[in-house]
Amino acid sequence: MAAFALPEGFTEFDMFTFGSALLVGGLIGFFLNAISIASFLRVKEMWNPSNFFVFNLAVADICLNVNGLTAAYASYLRYWPFGQDGCTFHAFQGMIAVLASISFMGVIAWDRYHQYCTRQKLFWSTTLTMSAIIWILSIFWAAVPLMGWGVYDFEPMRTCCTLDYTKGDRDYVTYMLTLVFLYLMFPALTMWSCYDAIHKHFKKIHLHKFNTSTPLRVLLMCWGPYVLMCIYACFENVKVVSPKLRMVLPVVAKTNPIFNALLYSFGNEFYRGGVWHFLTGQKMVDPVVKKSK
Repeated sequence: MAAFALPEGFTEFDMFTFGSALLVGGLIGFFLNAISIASFLRVKEMWNPSNFFVFNLAVADICLNVNGLTAAYASYLRYWPFGQDGCTFHAFQGMIAVLASISFMGVIAWDRYHQYCTRQKLFWSTTLTMSAIIWILSIFWAAVPLMGWGVYDFEPMRTCCTLDYTKGDRDYVTYMLTLVFLYLMFPALTMWSCYDAIHKHFKKIHLHKFNTSTPLRVLLMCWGPYVLMCIYACFENVKVVSPKLRMVLPVVAKTNPIFNALLYSFGNEFYRGGVWHFLTGQKMVDPVVKKSK
């Protein structure tokens, strides 16, 4: 077996540690989201427009899990075995998954607002149209670096790939700030306004069905530090940041699918009954949404 030089700033132990973190996080997320996907596909009672959004979120997240497991495999090899084209595809696939995942988090918040507050019925035509738009836009914005607006390249450990934030040129700055506005600030604002309205509704009826602050906190906890580093790279030389720290942040971000599965599938009163039915064979009972007076 050929010997490969370790990336600068990393030891054998570092490669093993990061690879293990990616492996464990990827396997847990893959397992949880696979259950969520299989439950929706197998339990026909779950087939409604609102649950379809959660299903799409699980699909996006399991794609991100596959991306992380590929990086874990390369980390154990101590090098990237798929060449530059494989690196570009890995980054492209991961970007699609991330953009779609965050988008569906925002749409689910919007849908929950209508479920609990306005009681407006969501139609399949609306759900299918919105889901298609989210996937198409995610593919488009992930493909933009392939056309020259930004560049995909290796992470510091050189066993996974993403948008190259080390260049700091005009193309990177304009593309990154656009993504931050469209795929973090806008979804986060949507989630904050919708869940704040739901929280007020819960207070009015004196019944709190779930913690309305958790979804947004989880999003910012997982992706916030990584996005801040990418924004920092727009104005300063990010290479002054330790390579290990620059690897910790994306590893933390890749844990988001685990929390999403727990929050939106296993913790969702309209979805978890179907998961229980899939796992145990016991029929689910539809929850009752209490109206405000």
